[in-house]
Amino acid sequence: MKYYNTLLLLFLSFSVFSQTSSIKNTAPLFYDDGREVGMSEERLAKIDAMLNKSVVEGKLPGIVALIARNGKIVLHKAYGMSDNQVGKPLEKDAIFRIASQTKAITATAVMILWEEGRFKLDDPISKYLPEFKEAQLLDTFNASDSTYTTKPAENQITIRDLITHTSGIGYGVIDGDEQFKKIYAKAGITDLFTTENITIGESVGKLAKLPLHHEPGEKWTYSEGLDVLGYFIEVISGMPFDDFLRTRIFEPLGMNDTWFYLPKDKTERLVNVQKKENGKWVKYPITFYDTDYPVKGAKTFFSGGAGLSSTAKDYATFLQMYLNMGEFNGVRLLSRTTVNSIMGNQIGTIWDGGKDYGLAFAIINEKGEAAGGDGSIGTFDWGGYFNTQYFADPSEEIIGVLMKQTQGPVDDATGWKFRQMVFAAVDD
Repeated sequence: MKYYNTLLLLFLSFSVFSQTSSIKNTAPLFYDDGREVGMSEERLAKIDAMLNKSVVEGKLPGIVALIARNGKIVLHKAYGMSDNQVGKPLEKDAIFRIASQTKAITATAVMILWEEGRFKLDDPISKYLPEFKEAQLLDTFNASDSTYTTKPAENQITIRDLITHTSGIGYGVIDGDEQFKKIYAKAGITDLFTTENITIGESVGKLAKLPLHHEPGEKWTYSEGLDVLGYFIEVISGMPFDDFLRTRIFEPLGMNDTWFYLPKDKTERLVNVQKKENGKWVKYPITFYDTDYPVKGAKTFFSGGAGLSSTAKDYATFLQMYLNMGEFNGVRLLSRTTVNSIMGNQIGTIWDGGKDYGLAFAIINEKGEAAGGDGSIGTFDWGGYFNTQYFADPSEEIIGVLMKQTQGPVDDATGWKFRQMVFAAVDD
């Protein structure tokens, strides 16, 4: 009987933590000729030449680019070096720190649990993380010692606020407000990445005590909200955040090169973060963080906002799942109805321009499509701190991923040129 109960428990655990099969069964990404999917080979060659020229002219140390249409990869190529100081060539399966591209993956994990009826998006986060209690706004600030006073907020932070950067939480060392930089520094908040021995639960506990930039839901302020949600996922699922992503997203999608901290057999593929110094590309030094965080240190901090490393193909696979409306290779991660909600404008008129903001994606609207070069209405995108970019156009079934690893000033126009030229290569 004990043996039977153990098997039953394992079965139930597998059922809870596994994705479901789908009536749809799209093929994994595979390579094909551009002409087969309505892309001009001549224009794809121009993209190839543009990227190569950027590296040859020393504007970037290296690039991995990937273009896919209709689930078929029509360009996937590496240019330049992974490490210029030792002359290590860049390979197209190289692993890059994707930083804020992590956010969309964390938001997807939140929505997987939302589909299971675990919470409502407009629930206050304090219902699940009582550390947040009553939200407080910054009232006065003393620049001499970084002390401050607060006043009660009228609204409470919701889960939706955290996903959409409308919670009022800041971003510490990269915050646009010097007062909040100092407040976060004094509180010892862990921003972005670290090799230190701290957990996301400990960091969120400190963050919850700090004042907000503004009333929750009132404005858009880039924030550590997705880091809070990484911890929220741990609390709701009962699993470490990294394990949840591995079992619920990465393994079902075959994203075997996407990790917070790389296994030893993958560390050689990690690209150096580089900067230009006296006309040469050199390794970026240790500042408020160590760029070697994916392979060294305590490896205990799973940043839902910025911590993952990945490859161009892995990230394209994630994006293809969205173009497939939540399904990939016969696995259903999200319902089509959920994907529609994720891609809807979640912030009303807070942004006024060519893009709206959904659940962790920027989304091209009618104004953006008319402006040209960024894709059709509904094209979604974002990027990362170390100079990575992606976009996916559901109407044209096009994905573009551009991976680079630089910090500091760079004369880099590849981001906008690549995107504009990809859409110009449509030939059907």
